[in-house]
Amino acid sequence: MSQVNILSKVAVVTGAGSGIGRAVAVELAEAGWSVALAGRRAEPLAETARLAGAGALPVPADVARPAEVDALFAAVRDRFGRLDLLFNNAGGFGPRVPVEELAYEDWQAVVDTNLTGAFLCAQAAFRMMRAQDPRGGRIINNGSVSAHAPRPHSIAYTATKHAVTGLTKSLSLDGRAYGIACGQIDIGNAATDMTERMSTGALQADGRIAAEPVMDVADVARTVRHMASLPLEANVQFATVMATTMPYIGRG
Repeated sequence: MSQVNILSKVAVVTGAGSGIGRAVAVELAEAGWSVALAGRRAEPLAETARLAGAGALPVPADVARPAEVDALFAAVRDRFGRLDLLFNNAGGFGPRVPVEELAYEDWQAVVDTNLTGAFLCAQAAFRMMRAQDPRGGRIINNGSVSAHAPRPHSIAYTATKHAVTGLTKSLSLDGRAYGIACGQIDIGNAATDMTERMSTGALQADGRIAAEPVMDVADVARTVRHMASLPLEANVQFATVMATTMPYIGRG
């Protein structure tokens, strides 16, 4: 694929086929970014590309597979010539079962996508941002309020999201010498397919099933856009955006 001459900044959004990833990709495109869209399923990526417009580049890729991550960032380099932003968003919750019932394969699948996939994409972005001219860029990791407090039956998801916080901090430190900023957005109850059950009833820490409030996913997208729009001399290290009255702060 031949390189094109662009004036806009360039972003990679993983998990771009639906939910938060799609909303962020479209928001960035509307703000003038050229956006590479990564996800495992080609058809949803094509729909996101349609919504994002002509500057979007859909690249089917499983972030847990190193060769596919390498191919993703090679495609970005070939098409755009540089990278200004990685939104590390791809992830999955896994089965909602008690810890003693969680199969090893299900644990590993969550770790592979949420943690290893985030690392592989961050590593590829880091290499590209360090080598390009002008040097530098920004990485924003999707943490989750589960990076701070777990839900019942969420050990794999919660463990990986705590680990993403360590990834964010290490990238922030290691990126200083190269003009690479790294921040994290912790999201609570954005209205997507993944959180659809919240409005009908979710298991609470005391064993009750209770409906929870959700917020518009567009509010998440606007927050990411703000974080991405800052000059590299400034960084939102951690941001939490959540449904105002969800049972997270205090005791519900």
